[in-house]
Amino acid sequence: MAQGPQRKGEMMKVWCFILLLSWFTLQLDANPGLKVRITQKGLDFGKEIGMEILKERIKEESFPDWNDSEKFGLSEINYLLSGIRIDTIEFRNTAISLIPGTGIKLTIENAYVIIKANWNIRSWMFKGSGRTTVVISGLSITAMLVMSMDSTGHPSISLDSCQMIASGVEVKLHGKNSWFYNMFTKFLKKSIHRILDSNSCPNLRQEIEIIDMELRILQILMQIDDFAQIDYSLVKSPAVFQSYIDLDLQGTTYPVGNYPAHPYVPVPFALQDSSDSMLYLAVSEYSFQTTVFAYYTTGAFNIIITDEVCSYFNITTETFGSIIPEVAQYYAESQPVMLNLTATKTPVISLQTDAFTIEIHGSMEVLAVLPDATTQSLFTVNITTNSSINLTLFDQKLIGSLCLNRFQLSLADSNLGFFEISLLENFFSYILHSEIIPSANAKLTKGFPLPNLANISLKKPFIKVEQGYLWISADVNYEQ
Repeated sequence: MAQGPQRKGEMMKVWCFILLLSWFTLQLDANPGLKVRITQKGLDFGKEIGMEILKERIKEESFPDWNDSEKFGLSEINYLLSGIRIDTIEFRNTAISLIPGTGIKLTIENAYVIIKANWNIRSWMFKGSGRTTVVISGLSITAMLVMSMDSTGHPSISLDSCQMIASGVEVKLHGKNSWFYNMFTKFLKKSIHRILDSNSCPNLRQEIEIIDMELRILQILMQIDDFAQIDYSLVKSPAVFQSYIDLDLQGTTYPVGNYPAHPYVPVPFALQDSSDSMLYLAVSEYSFQTTVFAYYTTGAFNIIITDEVCSYFNITTETFGSIIPEVAQYYAESQPVMLNLTATKTPVISLQTDAFTIEIHGSMEVLAVLPDATTQSLFTVNITTNSSINLTLFDQKLIGSLCLNRFQLSLADSNLGFFEISLLENFFSYILHSEIIPSANAKLTKGFPLPNLANISLKKPFIKVEQGYLWISADVNYEQ
């Protein structure tokens, strides 16, 4: 049934509203939690590695047999090259440069290639065969590569334009009566020029498509441990500048297998204008905050300490009775004690210049474990701790360790009646330093995985805390 003009107008308004809403939503999500910068120095290193890989791939590649024919007077010359392989390939002058707002320009000049193959030439008057050496010199390729983002947030790369020039092709035939057949190498040269013209850029495009496929299967959702996973998908296409490429990543951490809503919004932040290192990585306060939120929602901050697991001393009613007389009055015989620590709200991350801190609000319930294995609550205290986080890089992971700055105690509930909470401060300070913080640091050794590519490791990393983000600069190593 046909729709009337009014109905069509209403539908158009609906679609415009949906498109506008979608655009607005994208703008809200556009701020990254994590930034990666690849500098010209890093690109030059990558180019050298890439050229070596390309050379090895070309040498290992199998080429199909090639045949053609040419008119020679009243006769037709048919020739065949088989068993084609690349014997030598040299990229003598290569360069990679950035075209702001456009992409990456790759230039290969004066490349040199030696090809070995079997030859066969025949006509109705003669035929011959043998081995041949083809030398291609002065080979130059100029290619423009464009970086973008696919629908899943993976980086993508494509060949936008390509030009190839070969200034020299020399063909030498070996075998019986090769002196005679070398008179026909001009036909082979002509065909080889034609092959280079028609295949060089398509072959390069094929290599770029292989790289693109590898980028599209990069792991962008990386599991930290049993509790949390981090999303490293792009929030927008890579931005190309004069001396570096910036990649904006989500950098949001979620509980494993769950994506709950969180109250945090990434705040825009700009990187320093630096390009001395190959790679820069900036992890925002937002990214760290979603990480502690994920751990908080999974209960990872909750700890139970018992007499059996306490490393440095026995925690019993006798221990507490020596500090709080009311405990000794209730328990004439010493009973084991259990400490139940619970985070009462999401810990707060703060990144200030040269200072990375975490503030945790929690409670600690002290329970006596009776002979029948039941528990009896003695009292509960509220605890607020503020700790500095010291960071190092190891095995492509950001490793943290806590150092307690201060803590506060207040009595929340007591079955013993009122007592002075100050009596417990030294005792709980000892527990924090000897049990809780070492336990937390043991978990932190699992590390915060950084985005990485296969066979790439960081070299000479430097970490600095700036206002609102953590700044990491490093060179890279490539290990085959």
